[in-house]
Parts: sequence; structure tokens; C-alpha cells
Amino acid sequence: MNLTDILPSAVRLHPQKKAIVCKKVNFSYEQLTGRVGKLANCLRNSGIKKGKNVAVLHRNCHYFLESYFGVAHTGGSLIPLNCHLSPEELSYILNDSETSFLISERCFSKKIEDAKNNLKKDIEVILTGEDYEDFLKQESSVLPSVEVSEDDIAQIYYTSGTTGRPKGVVLSHKNVLFHAQYTIDELNLKGSDVWIHAAPMFHLADAWATWAITMVGGTHIFEGQFDPKIVLGSIEIHRVTLTNMVPTMYYRLVNFPDVESYNYFSLRVLMSGGAPISPNLVKKIIDTFKCDYIQTYGLTETSPFLTMSILKDHLKKLSFEKQLIYKSTTGRKFKGVELKVVNTKGEEVKSDNKEVGEIIVRGNTISKGYWKLPQETKKAFKDGWFYTGDMGKLDDEGFLYMVDRKKDMIKTGGENVYSREVEEVLLRHPGVEEAAVIGVPHARWGETIKAIVVRKKGSEVGEQELIEFCKTQVASYKKPTAVDFVTSIPKTETGGKVSKWMLREKYGKEA
Repeated sequence: MNLTDILPSAVRLHPQKKAIVCKKVNFSYEQLTGRVGKLANCLRNSGIKKGKNVAVLHRNCHYFLESYFGVAHTGGSLIPLNCHLSPEELSYILNDSETSFLISERCFSKKIEDAKNNLKKDIEVILTGEDYEDFLKQESSVLPSVEVSEDDIAQIYYTSGTTGRPKGVVLSHKNVLFHAQYTIDELNLKGSDVWIHAAPMFHLADAWATWAITMVGGTHIFEGQFDPKIVLGSIEIHRVTLTNMVPTMYYRLVNFPDVESYNYFSLRVLMSGGAPISPNLVKKIIDTFKCDYIQTYGLTETSPFLTMSILKDHLKKLSFEKQLIYKSTTGRKFKGVELKVVNTKGEEVKSDNKEVGEIIVRGNTISKGYWKLPQETKKAFKDGWFYTGDMGKLDDEGFLYMVDRKKDMIKTGGENVYSREVEEVLLRHPGVEEAAVIGVPHARWGETIKAIVVRKKGSEVGEQELIEFCKTQVASYKKPTAVDFVTSIPKTETGGKVSKWMLREKYGKEA
């Protein structure tokens, strides 16, 4: 079985069941399957087949879901693009992934045109809306027959890299399919479930539900932009049963002035991941929405879930305050995943909630490596295990507690930002001599980005100028929100490298 078996099975079992609600658009599984068939056939006529890559640049919409399934049914691979990336960043990914075809929302036309200036080859672009619908009219609605193996590439997700350039995480049909099956088991997903795509579909925090919800014949609700009023109203109107969002989104929801005026009786569970979350926010989520809460941990390389804070039966007998502690951790290991925390010698650390080590994992949901990066793959994937680069500790219940990130990655509002990438941008400014970037705790965003900068002699560059400079070079969420100017940046005694630990100690207070 592979991803091309999901939709045919769903339409066979639930032909007239509501599959999609996207603004004024409603599609049954029969209608959705017909549209996916048309898209797949049109893409095949444009030369898309196994070994070819199709990118999608779109806010949450039924077009995005159709792209996931349509590309799979050609045998090709999908490249989901972050809508917030700059034209320069987009052109790098399109070149690196050797993308042949791009499906885009019309509002990104200017960004695409600017990105085209740096492309190494021409790519065909279809804008959703009228052009897309005309494109579909050309072909049969019958899903094409395609031979796909479990090891064939299904998607390539680009994440920030330690070298300052994003790297493509390769996920196979096997990775994605097993993850969908495991989430169905872990969350007891059923055909009666209604999922709201509120977090961006170009992130796996939401994208995994594309497959799992369809497998059980559930309903997909799409919201193109995150707006607390719209999301809360949508939960009430469409009787949403579950979803997954980042802590920043929940912070905005529970603090929305009219949050108590909506009805949330349909909700059974809310999940969060992608950034640290405080027990106080978890409590407020549970108090507000009157449903269960699950914290998750995972990476793009792991499809994504590695842990879930689903309580064991005996832990449910604890007081609510003690349960909250467990619910706010990253949780116990996800089904089908082998997870260990090891020291520098590769030995497992004690499960005493004290000894810290690196989290390593293996299983059917784990990527085989990075697109065209054999050395990076060799570093992270060793002897069948993926070395996450994240540091953690285990308690005697097997619950995982995140401690720090081995790589200097910052998680702000659910987005991953590597400090080195931002540092390299800052160093491009003519007034900057040295620069270091750290993440500092933030009540709303989880973390926010702070830059510590040494000016060049005679330079009078200011905080706002550097922030605006970064905005022209990288996606807006990667820019610093604060800049501290210093005469020198602390270095380690051995090697003379920037001491991020010392910087966090001195400058890492909550923003």
C-alpha cells in the first residue's frame, strides 16, 4: 500500500461524504477524487512522472490538498513552499529541488516573477482560480494508473540548514503512509472527525492530517489565514473535532476578547507542537475549550511526530495540577518509533529526569536523508538511527523533557530559524563587524530572535536599520526583534568560538 491507495479507498467507502469545506466550496469525496484525477492527468501531460518534482506555493486551501494527492498520483514528488519566503529563498529551493512545475496562489505572482530571475531553467506555472480550473478542463477525471513503490519520494520539505541554506528533507510514501496509520491509532481518528487546517499546510505540523483524515473519511476545513475570530467561528459552525496548532496560535485564541462567546462542544482534542509551551497556557487552553490537550514533539525528518503527551491510565488518577505537568512535556514515544536518549559515547542515559543526552530515533516514519546532500545525511543518519541534534532527558514514566537544542535553532511562532542563517545576513551589512543571534523566551511566540552586534569602527548603524535590513534578505519571521550593541562578543576558551551559552546567560531574559 502507498499514498495512491488512500483516495480510491476513501471514495469507495464514502462517495457522498463531505470531504472539503473551503469558504463557499464544498466537495464530496467523489467530487474531490474527480478533481484530483483531472489534476494528475494534466500534470502527466505536462511531463510530470516519477523523478519529477512539483512545487506548491499557497495558503491553506482545497487547492493545496488537491496538489498533495494529485502529484502523488503522477508518481512525482511535491515540494511545499513556505509562503513567507523571499524571492531569493524561493529561487534557491526551486533550483536545488530541480522543480519542473509550480502551482501557486495568484497573490504570489509578483514574488514568483522576481524568483524567476534567478532560476536555472524555465518552469511551468499555473495560478489557482480561473487558470487552474481551465487547466483541469483538459483531462479525464479518472485517477491515472501509476506504479509507485514504498521507497519512492512523496514529498521534499525544505528546512533551515546550519550552513545558512535550506536543505530538503526527503519523505517516502512509506514514511508518510505509516505516520498516517499511526496517528489514526494514537488519536482514535474516525470518519466523524472534522479537522480544521488552521496551521500552514506547508508545515508537517498540519500536513500529516491531509493523509490521516482522508484515510478515515473525515472532513477537511480550510482557513487561508490565521485569524482568531475566523478560526473560533469556524470551529463552532463546522463542528470541528480536533486540530494541531503552534503555541503562538493558541495564545492568540485564548486571549481573544470574545473567546467565551463561541460554542466548542464538538472539540474532543487539541494538539500543539513546534515550540515550547508553558503549563499555564496549557491550563488556559483546557479551561477555555473544555477538551483534551496533547503536546507533541517531532521534526520534518520524522514525518513529524516522535512523542505525544497522552497520559497513561494510572497518570489520569493524579490531580489536575500533576496531570498538567505531564501534558506540558513533549510526551512519551509515538507509536512505531524507537526513541533513545544517549550520551556522547552512544550509551543510553538513565531515565531519572536528570541525565541529559541527545535524542536519537528510528522507525518506518523516519526519513532516509537529505536531497542531494550525502555528507549531511551521513552526519545525521548513522547505523539506522537518526540523530536529532536535540537534547533531552527521560523520566521513569518514559516521558521526554526537552532541555536544549544541540544545533542553535530558534523556534519562533512555530517556525524554525537557525541562528547562523540570520548571523550571515547581519554580517552582510557594511556597518557590522561581528554578530551573534540567540533565541529568548517570549510569552506569545515561544521564542523571539535577539541579535548581539559589534559595530564596525565609525559605524552608527542602529537597531531598526538592522532589523529592516534583515527583512530585505530573509523571510520576515527570521528577522531579529531586538538588537543589543556591544564592544565584544564572548568566545569560548577552547577554539575561540562564540559562546552562545554565555550570551543566553547575559542577554536571554524573557522578551
